[in-house]
Amino acid sequence: MQEHRYSFVIDATPEEIWRVMHQRPPGRPTGDGEVGEFGRIVRKIEHGPVTIEILHEGDEHGAGLVRHCFFRVPKYLLSGGVAQSWEHVTDVVPYESAKYYAIGKPLWSRAEGEHRFEPLPDGRTRVHFVERYHVFNPFMRRILERRVHRFISKDNDKLVRQGIERALAAARRPTVAE
Repeated sequence: MQEHRYSFVIDATPEEIWRVMHQRPPGRPTGDGEVGEFGRIVRKIEHGPVTIEILHEGDEHGAGLVRHCFFRVPKYLLSGGVAQSWEHVTDVVPYESAKYYAIGKPLWSRAEGEHRFEPLPDGRTRVHFVERYHVFNPFMRRILERRVHRFISKDNDKLVRQGIERALAAARRPTVAE
């Protein structure tokens, strides 16, 4: 099993970060999206090489959220350089932490990740992430697990931080009615 940990500081409170990461955008009904391969897409998030299709929003805090994700993997996996995962958000403690469990392919695997928010005295927040990755097939695990996980994880630190910062900036923009 592989593990990747990182943390960074964001100029926002845990509550602000939580809202952009876990709560349904206000005024957005569920079930109004396009139909994808695995059902109705409630909303879609695209950030660089990552696409996240939200299939079920979960409760008001995001517990139970189900998403279908697409992300880059090495081309030698013969999937055109794109992998998919099906993820379920659980173990939610609003404004503090959440976990997800995932099944991925083309290198059939499972992943589990969690993020935790640490409030800092100056109003900022340290965001901690950890992800564990495990390839099911013992032979493929031995020859590819470490290399593939390193490839997947190499940009995660930057992409997650940028995604949060971009969502915060959008949430802070004044609306037309203001």
